[in-house]
Amino acid sequence: MDELDATVRRRLQDDEIAWLTTVRPDGTPHVTPVWFVVDRSTWWVGCNVASVKVGNCRTHPAVALALDGGRAPVVAEGVATVLTCGFPAGVVALFDRKYGWDVEADDGSGPRALIEVATTRWLLRGTAW
Repeated sequence: MDELDATVRRRLQDDEIAWLTTVRPDGTPHVTPVWFVVDRSTWWVGCNVASVKVGNCRTHPAVALALDGGRAPVVAEGVATVLTCGFPAGVVALFDRKYGWDVEADDGSGPRALIEVATTRWLLRGTAW
Protein backbone atom coordinates (compact mmCIF):
# COMPACT_ATOMS: atom_id res chain seq x y z
CA MET A 1 0.00 0.00 0.00
CA ASP A 2 3.05 2.26 0.27
CA GLU A 3 2.93 2.83 -3.49
CA LEU A 4 -0.59 4.31 -3.24
CA ASP A 5 -0.98 8.07 -2.86
CA ALA A 6 -2.11 9.58 0.44
CA THR A 7 -5.68 10.18 -0.76
CA VAL A 8 -6.17 6.52 -1.70
CA ARG A 9 -4.57 5.29 1.55
CA ARG A 10 -6.87 7.60 3.54
CA ARG A 11 -9.95 6.34 1.68
CA LEU A 12 -8.94 2.72 2.31
CA GLN A 13 -8.70 3.55 5.99
CA ASP A 14 -11.78 5.78 6.33
CA ASP A 15 -14.40 4.68 3.78
CA GLU A 16 -16.95 2.46 5.50
CA ILE A 17 -18.30 0.50 2.52
CA ALA A 18 -16.65 -1.29 -0.38
CA TRP A 19 -18.43 -3.20 -3.13
CA LEU A 20 -17.26 -6.81 -3.40
CA THR A 21 -17.80 -8.61 -6.69
CA THR A 22 -17.59 -12.40 -6.70
CA VAL A 23 -18.58 -14.95 -9.33
CA ARG A 24 -21.42 -17.41 -8.80
CA PRO A 25 -20.97 -21.04 -9.88
CA ASP A 26 -23.07 -20.31 -13.01
CA GLY A 27 -20.60 -17.55 -14.01
CA THR A 28 -22.82 -14.58 -13.19
CA PRO A 29 -21.51 -11.76 -11.01
CA HIS A 30 -22.62 -11.20 -7.42
CA VAL A 31 -22.05 -7.65 -6.11
CA THR A 32 -22.59 -6.75 -2.48
CA PRO A 33 -21.66 -3.91 -0.12
CA VAL A 34 -19.29 -5.01 2.64
CA TRP A 35 -17.44 -3.72 5.68
CA PHE A 36 -13.71 -4.03 5.10
CA VAL A 37 -10.25 -3.20 6.35
CA VAL A 38 -7.01 -3.06 4.38
CA ASP A 39 -3.66 -4.06 5.80
CA ARG A 40 -0.86 -3.26 3.34
CA SER A 41 -2.32 -4.50 0.01
CA THR A 42 -4.55 -7.16 1.56
CA TRP A 43 -8.27 -6.49 1.95
CA TRP A 44 -10.25 -8.24 4.68
CA VAL A 45 -14.05 -8.67 4.63
CA GLY A 46 -15.98 -9.98 7.61
CA CYS A 47 -19.13 -12.01 6.94
CA ASN A 48 -21.24 -15.01 7.82
CA VAL A 49 -19.66 -18.33 6.85
CA ALA A 50 -22.90 -19.35 5.07
CA SER A 51 -23.04 -16.20 2.91
CA VAL A 52 -23.22 -16.30 -0.87
CA LYS A 53 -19.93 -14.40 -1.12
CA VAL A 54 -18.10 -17.06 0.92
CA GLY A 55 -19.45 -19.86 -1.26
CA ASN A 56 -18.52 -17.95 -4.39
CA CYS A 57 -14.97 -17.28 -3.16
CA ARG A 58 -14.48 -20.95 -2.37
CA THR A 59 -15.40 -22.02 -5.92
CA HIS A 60 -14.02 -19.04 -7.85
CA PRO A 61 -11.45 -17.02 -5.89
CA ALA A 62 -11.00 -14.17 -8.42
CA VAL A 63 -12.74 -11.11 -6.97
CA ALA A 64 -12.83 -7.32 -7.24
CA LEU A 65 -13.43 -4.63 -4.63
CA ALA A 66 -14.39 -1.03 -5.33
CA LEU A 67 -14.90 2.06 -3.23
CA ASP A 68 -17.84 4.36 -3.96
CA GLY A 69 -17.18 7.51 -5.90
CA GLY A 70 -16.77 7.69 -9.65
CA ARG A 71 -14.63 10.85 -9.64
CA ALA A 72 -11.60 9.12 -8.13
CA PRO A 73 -12.20 5.38 -8.52
CA VAL A 74 -10.39 2.91 -6.30
CA VAL A 75 -10.73 -0.65 -7.55
CA ALA A 76 -8.65 -3.67 -6.61
CA GLU A 77 -8.65 -7.07 -8.24
CA GLY A 78 -7.38 -10.03 -6.29
CA VAL A 79 -7.54 -13.60 -5.15
CA ALA A 80 -9.74 -14.51 -2.19
CA THR A 81 -9.07 -16.99 0.57
CA VAL A 82 -11.75 -17.82 3.15
CA LEU A 83 -10.77 -18.17 6.81
CA THR A 84 -13.23 -19.68 9.28
CA CYS A 85 -10.94 -19.77 12.31
CA GLY A 86 -7.61 -18.41 13.44
CA PHE A 87 -8.42 -14.83 12.47
CA PRO A 88 -5.28 -12.65 12.66
CA ALA A 89 -5.38 -10.58 15.86
CA GLY A 90 -4.20 -7.46 14.04
CA VAL A 91 -7.06 -7.71 11.55
CA VAL A 92 -9.61 -8.25 14.34
CA ALA A 93 -8.23 -5.10 16.00
CA LEU A 94 -8.54 -3.12 12.74
CA PHE A 95 -12.25 -4.04 12.46
CA ASP A 96 -12.81 -3.07 16.09
CA ARG A 97 -11.05 0.28 15.61
CA LYS A 98 -12.86 1.09 12.35
CA TYR A 99 -16.37 -0.15 13.11
CA GLY A 100 -16.47 -0.97 16.83
CA TRP A 101 -17.25 -4.50 15.65
CA ASP A 102 -15.93 -7.83 16.87
CA VAL A 103 -15.60 -9.56 13.53
CA GLU A 104 -15.19 -12.95 15.26
CA ALA A 105 -18.39 -12.77 17.34
CA ASP A 106 -21.42 -14.77 16.29
CA ASP A 107 -24.18 -12.16 16.03
CA GLY A 108 -26.88 -14.83 16.15
CA SER A 109 -26.78 -15.49 12.41
CA GLY A 110 -24.15 -18.21 12.62
CA PRO A 111 -20.39 -18.69 12.54
CA ARG A 112 -18.19 -15.94 11.12
CA ALA A 113 -15.70 -15.95 8.27
CA LEU A 114 -13.04 -13.60 7.02
CA ILE A 115 -12.39 -13.22 3.33
CA GLU A 116 -8.76 -12.33 2.71
CA VAL A 117 -8.14 -10.72 -0.67
CA ALA A 118 -4.56 -10.41 -1.82
CA THR A 119 -4.50 -7.55 -4.34
CA THR A 120 -3.08 -8.54 -7.72
CA ARG A 121 -3.92 -5.30 -9.56
CA TRP A 122 -5.04 -1.78 -8.69
CA LEU A 123 -7.25 0.24 -11.02
CA LEU A 124 -6.95 3.90 -10.04
CA ARG A 125 -8.16 6.95 -11.95
CA GLY A 126 -8.27 5.02 -15.22
CA THR A 127 -4.82 3.46 -14.75
CA ALA A 128 -4.19 -0.21 -14.04
CA TRP A 129 -1.02 -1.36 -12.28
